[in-house]
Amino acid sequence: MRLGMIGLGRMGAAMAERLMADGHECVAFDRKEASVARLSEHGAVGTTSIDDLVASLTPPRIVWLMVPVAVVGDVIASLQPLLSAGDIVIDGGNSFYRDAISRAETLLEDGVHYLDVGVSGGVWGLEQGYCLMIGGDRSVAARLAPIFASLAPRTAGGDQGHVPSISEPARGFLYCGPSGAGHFVKMVHNGIEYGLMAAYAEGFNLLKHADAGSTETAKDAETAPLADPRMLQYDLDVAAIAEVWRHGSVVRSWLLDLTAEALAKDARLSDLRGNVSDSGEGRWTLQTAIDAAVPMPVLSAALFGRFTSRERDDYANRILSAMRRQFGGHEER
Repeated sequence: MRLGMIGLGRMGAAMAERLMADGHECVAFDRKEASVARLSEHGAVGTTSIDDLVASLTPPRIVWLMVPVAVVGDVIASLQPLLSAGDIVIDGGNSFYRDAISRAETLLEDGVHYLDVGVSGGVWGLEQGYCLMIGGDRSVAARLAPIFASLAPRTAGGDQGHVPSISEPARGFLYCGPSGAGHFVKMVHNGIEYGLMAAYAEGFNLLKHADAGSTETAKDAETAPLADPRMLQYDLDVAAIAEVWRHGSVVRSWLLDLTAEALAKDARLSDLRGNVSDSGEGRWTLQTAIDAAVPMPVLSAALFGRFTSRERDDYANRILSAMRRQFGGHEER
């Protein structure tokens, strides 16, 4: 199949490469000319504008967006006047599912179909394949099953001769439901990811500080003493622990594999500052949980932990210090 790919960042370029490796044709555009040039070297048809990209596709056109959530609306606004009834726009980014519902309704007024496809796989997707969560008109999505199958992980027995359906969860892609469903499932997926990452991070942090009893601490009114310093005298090899947990442990996972790899290179993680971003999905998951009255204490703690990493609690901590000084004369150490 022939399709356009707008957005050639870490995900978009690799997805286009994977599609072309499986026999599909890709017409590519990115605001960065160098990104277009690199993908052209892999066989893509490079274009210099969205207008050029649309003109290079034959109706009914397929245009896949892999752009930051902040610019999805602008890109669709640029696309819409250029498209015709029967064309398909796929948003593979991490858009809010409610926006997907609105965009599908707006585009359909011109007869243009919109699919929201959550994509998971990160920088490893080119090699290992992507997990795809698909929302929108089922019949429209079904027409694109060969594209989804090419992006998804390969099956152990190979895919030759297999005619893909629109829902093959065991192969890595699933039709989730009408407009917004794909992004809704991806939103919750990323919310879970926040919680898993936070659990690993907190656990390894405790392992790293298991030698607290070996450190001389001040003996004054401002310092809570250890109950028994002898009980925290461990100099643990966190990299080795991450590795041993990968083999047979109930907490083994791909996230643990990646953590072990990072720790093996540098257990101090000295090239990182620990400033953890959030791109929106955790917030939306939590907001949706509140709307549905579904408790999510783990995710909320993980999300607020990311805010803490960016020193957004600095002023609150100053307030705490101020109160302690005011009521008890406590000075900061």
